[in-house]
Parts: sequence; C-alpha cells; structure tokens
Amino acid sequence: MTNFHIPTLAPEVLFTTKDIPITNTMVNAWLAIVIFLALGLYLRKKLKLKPGKFQNACEFFLDGLMGYFDQVTGDRKKTLRFLPLVGSIFFFILLSNWLGLLPGTGSITVGHNMLLRPANTDLNLTVAMALTAVISSHIFGLVTVGVFTHINKFIQIGTFVKSFKKGPTAILTAVIELGVGLIEIVSEMAKVLSLSLRLFGNIFAGEVLITVIASLVGFLIPTPFMLLEVLVGIIQASVFAMLALVYLTVMTQKPHAEH
Repeated sequence: MTNFHIPTLAPEVLFTTKDIPITNTMVNAWLAIVIFLALGLYLRKKLKLKPGKFQNACEFFLDGLMGYFDQVTGDRKKTLRFLPLVGSIFFFILLSNWLGLLPGTGSITVGHNMLLRPANTDLNLTVAMALTAVISSHIFGLVTVGVFTHINKFIQIGTFVKSFKKGPTAILTAVIELGVGLIEIVSEMAKVLSLSLRLFGNIFAGEVLITVIASLVGFLIPTPFMLLEVLVGIIQASVFAMLALVYLTVMTQKPHAEH
C-alpha cells in the first residue's frame, strides 16, 4: 500500500547544504523555474516570422493574457511595462500549482519527508511574492509620478506644515489627513498579508484534501478533486496577478487633484 503523508504547515527539510535548509517546496519551485527556462530557451531558438504551432500557441496565450491586463491598466503601454513582473508571477504560480498534481506528490518520500510538495504551500514563498508585488508597485510609483507626489498619497507633509499658518481648522484638517495617511500605510502592509495568506490557504487546503482522499481511496475517486485543483490553480494565479497589477496601476497614477 502506498504511504501518504499529510502536509504540515511548515515545509519539510530534505537536507541541509552549507547551513541552508533545502525543503520539498524549494524542489517544486526549482522544478518550475527549470521548466520555464527550458521552454524560454526553446522558444527563443525557434522564433520565426512565420511561427510554428508552438510559437502560435504561446503568442495566442500571451495575447489573451495581455488583453485581460489591458482591462485593468486601460493602457497597452502600461501593460507592456508591467508584463515582465506580473506575467512572471502569474506563470510561476500557475505552473507550481499544477506541478503539485504530479504523480508521486505526497507519496514519494526522502526519509520521513515528502520529496515533492506544491511551492505555494510554503508561506515563506507566498509572502516573498506578495512583498515583491507591493514593493514593486511603490518603486514604479516613485519613478512614474515622482518622489514627493508618491509620498503625498500617504502623508501630505507640505499641507501639514502650511496648516499652522491657516488657523485651528486647517490644523485639525491636516491632523485628520495625517491619520488617514497612517491608515493607508497600514493598508499597504495588509496587502502583503492578504495576497500571501489567500494563496497559501487555498493551495494548502487543496493539497491536504487530495492527500487525505488519495490515502483513503486511491482509485478514480481523487480524480474530480484533482481536476478541481487544476481550476483552482488557474483562479489563484489569476487573482494574485490581477491584484498585483491593480496595485501597480494605482500607484503609477497621479492624484486627481493634479489633473
């Protein structure tokens, strides 16, 4: 009988190299990166003015993805600007989610630990991607609208200083605006929690469900749940990528007062 191990919240360490723990989620992430690298190199080598079937399929999928991005950005130039970051996040999440459905995931072990585990069941990875998305949105904002304009979206320092010359009402208004700005800063931190926990929770729950069902009934019954996880993988990759794109779009827009 095949042994299945119920995933724990923390990824399992397979071995340690130079005091760096190598976990089973890292194996999944590296596998996804290697697959993307191989596909990218193959596509680059096969690029032609008259595309073949593989190039046609890639262009069709990419064009469809850019169409969805255009609905968020409202500008093809912005879409092309954000595509390397958001597109990479989308494809990485999608492939790493689907790799969790490979035969042997949850059953092949090294010692007492699973060899393969979906990368997005590691909260460290989802937090890292969320931080990348949120921090990148601020970097793009600083570069696009300027340092002071971007900072003024949160704390209007100039308005606060000038309020002391305009009387008590202006000072009170400035203090309220300062409080709202601090709340906005907290909301930026909440974005990281929201993005990371949503992705982690959905993928981890699906992995536990499939593992439990497969350990009870290993023939046919898990199939519908695995097909459902294929859909969940697409949805979660789309949600994460679209929210990251929204953050980038909002942060690169000038305040309405400047128009």
